[in-house]
Amino acid sequence: MAMRRTTLLVDGMTCSACVAQIERSLTEVEGVVEARVNYASGRASVACREDVDDAALQGAVIAAGYGARLPEGFSDGHSVEPTQARRLILAAVLGALVALLTMVDALAFDLGFQASDWLAAVLAAGVVFGSGWGFHRRAWAQLRHRTATMDTLVSVGTAAAWVWSTVVLAAQIGDGHLYFETGAVIVVLILLGRHLEERARRRSGDALRALAVLVAPVARLEDGTDVPVASLEVGARFVVRPGERIATDGVVVDGISAVDISMVTGEPVPEEVGPGDAVLGASVNANGSLVVEATSVGADTVLAQIMRQVEQAQTNRTRIQRLADRISAVFVPAAVVIAVGTLIGWLAAGQPASEAFTAAVAVLIVACPCALGLATPLAVMVGTGRGSQLGIIVKGGEMLEDTRQLDTVVFDKTGTVTEARMEVVEVVAPGRDPDALLALAAAVESRSEHPIGRAIASAADNGQSITDFENHPGTGAVAKVDGSEVRVGKRTLFDQVPEAVDGAAAEVEAMGRVAVLVGRNSVAEAVITVDDQLRASAPPAVAALKSLGLDTVLLTGDHPRRAQAAGDELGIDRVVAGVGPDGKAAEIARLQSEGRRVAMVGDGINDAPALSQADIGIAIGTGADVAAEAADITIMSSDLSVVADAIALSRRTMNTIRGNYFWAFVYNIAAIPLAVAGVLEPIVAAAAMVGSSLFVVTNSLRLRRFNRT
Repeated sequence: MAMRRTTLLVDGMTCSACVAQIERSLTEVEGVVEARVNYASGRASVACREDVDDAALQGAVIAAGYGARLPEGFSDGHSVEPTQARRLILAAVLGALVALLTMVDALAFDLGFQASDWLAAVLAAGVVFGSGWGFHRRAWAQLRHRTATMDTLVSVGTAAAWVWSTVVLAAQIGDGHLYFETGAVIVVLILLGRHLEERARRRSGDALRALAVLVAPVARLEDGTDVPVASLEVGARFVVRPGERIATDGVVVDGISAVDISMVTGEPVPEEVGPGDAVLGASVNANGSLVVEATSVGADTVLAQIMRQVEQAQTNRTRIQRLADRISAVFVPAAVVIAVGTLIGWLAAGQPASEAFTAAVAVLIVACPCALGLATPLAVMVGTGRGSQLGIIVKGGEMLEDTRQLDTVVFDKTGTVTEARMEVVEVVAPGRDPDALLALAAAVESRSEHPIGRAIASAADNGQSITDFENHPGTGAVAKVDGSEVRVGKRTLFDQVPEAVDGAAAEVEAMGRVAVLVGRNSVAEAVITVDDQLRASAPPAVAALKSLGLDTVLLTGDHPRRAQAAGDELGIDRVVAGVGPDGKAAEIARLQSEGRRVAMVGDGINDAPALSQADIGIAIGTGADVAAEAADITIMSSDLSVVADAIALSRRTMNTIRGNYFWAFVYNIAAIPLAVAGVLEPIVAAAAMVGSSLFVVTNSLRLRRFNRT
């Protein structure tokens, strides 16, 4: 049966243990093959059979104690709801009153000690079991599934503080110390932390939402009718006026204009388009009016595919995250065991019951693994989102890890470091007028279909009268231009090649370029240098990669002299010429056998085997679709400098993730022993736990400021 992938928005997650619980619940639904949940984005990506109902998936999440709904478009996500803010404000007001009633002795003068304590108990119950009801509800649902999460720790800790205090107050047992303010303030601090965390996490998805809102809501057909973009079909023609966004991917059938495609490529310079040129949906028409015929609509547009790839990359787990998930799976149960052991240990040591209880509650609160759950997914979410703004599309989180370990970058030549378009570079005409001879050659080659001939034909005006055109395959062409015989081609086409012309041709060929001779009456008079021009961005891109400590290699099927000349001009470390598609893949495999971690940068169909063989395949988005399918990273522009940006961004993201984990682990390793020893009060523990999570959030958000290298 056919398979499909659907996305759910999940509410109520508090740590990575919640992620594991939701994934288990979803995979238990019959027909579900895979479920991946992203804690940072609050999205669950589910692969299932076509016959699996979305309601069944939502029911599985709800049964696990969480909320679930279907997103309404890419821009739909979690927001900080007014009800959440009101719940926090109410909890803060009640918590402050509880703290005053229990900590300020002056209030006992009017109400009496017993009366003020009972009022504190009632107000604290409103905070712990009212504002904090979500913790208890999810903890109970998790208990039924025999799992434990952060909600379990908060629920047990705050409920125990209130119940213990109520028993002490009613039975007048122990030393009379009450913990109503402890439970209330802990709930307030955690709700405050969640509120700030949600606001910051929403900012992490701004890049993807910014892409989503670019889509034009309506399109104007040729007859002037405005229709919703969602109703457009392939083949429909619509008008795009100056300043408007193009409704969907298509091809220009009428009009000339400049189109701003920076939202996809990151390049600020508009692209000139005319009849026959492809345009992207959501790009901006700068000046002229265009008539566009739709070629892709809806989910098939380039923008939709980019957003889908970025969202999928944010859902995929890195290896370091999987390790953290395994740790989190045992961390919460271990925290409960440590808390119980702390309580028993303090009582066995003869310490007061109130102090033993305080230490146990502090352990429960300080052990909440929020920071562990956020460490990877939030950094990946911000990093991949920033990448999409720069025209870098990463297929998955694991690619970030692999990119960080690269030490060698291999480039294809034609179409990757070059423009894949032959151009006239220079004309050398000893004792003659080079412009006049170039014009004669252009006139002859205006009849040619050869790429080199077309390059010469486009290099000069060719309005002269041409007769008696003869093509000599593999040698050149001959024709009469305004009555004079003109020959364009190799040496063998001419009866006489003067020494000066022959020497100039030899110099051109020594550089690996193509030398085309031109002359009249069988005598060669000039040498036209033709070459596949290097991209302007190629030399700085190679320099940027070297500054990152990477070795560079050029792989090409070209002649060794041409390949070496290009490599020298680029500053590439090593050139391998004369290799076909299989040879490129074999060369990469050889490098890998030496222990190297290799990235391959290519653009064409013939690069697909090498892109697949490499540890990281990087496709230039201007190339063939099959290259992008075989690649792990797609660069949406022709600017090769973005390759260095992609590697630098991956390294920065992984360094951020490692910094997040370092803080999260150091916090727990240091804080739990302090709580066990009674040094850390429960309220301080709650503040420290919130602070740990906020550190991870703000550290990850720094990736939004990543700039190009």
